[in-house]
Amino acid sequence: MEKIILLDSIRSMQNVWAIFRNADGSWFQKIILAGHTPIPPRGDISKTALWAENTIDWEYYENIMEVLSELRKKWFQILAVELTPTAIDYRTLFWQNFEKICLVMWNEVSWVSQEVLNFCDKHVIIPMHWQKNSLNVSVAAWIVMYAMSN
Repeated sequence: MEKIILLDSIRSMQNVWAIFRNADGSWFQKIILAGHTPIPPRGDISKTALWAENTIDWEYYENIMEVLSELRKKWFQILAVELTPTAIDYRTLFWQNFEKICLVMWNEVSWVSQEVLNFCDKHVIIPMHWQKNSLNVSVAAWIVMYAMSN
């Protein structure tokens, strides 16, 4: 399975570097950074990623829709990890049935844009069991990436 994670204007450098480390640990081939997402090299934070920015391929695109269009042309299934009325529980997906997949993770302030959600093939959620209905973006990314690695 070819696996990519796309980070859409994630502002926290610590979250970005944590996702680099998690992606490396769950066999993702590439991270795509888009919009306002911080990009390597950043020596002040490489320690958080344990220098995973050197072990996993990454690319930067200013315009997320351009890169999503390119991925669609390459037959990637595009999934947004986002709470929407049509979102399905990530645990119900048969990840092994996907040949190429791109996970889209959200901006901490404005979430995944409606334009991006409309472009995605599916929306997936991580069910929450108490009052809060969201997780930190790096934690949410890790949960879904880990599920995909099994």
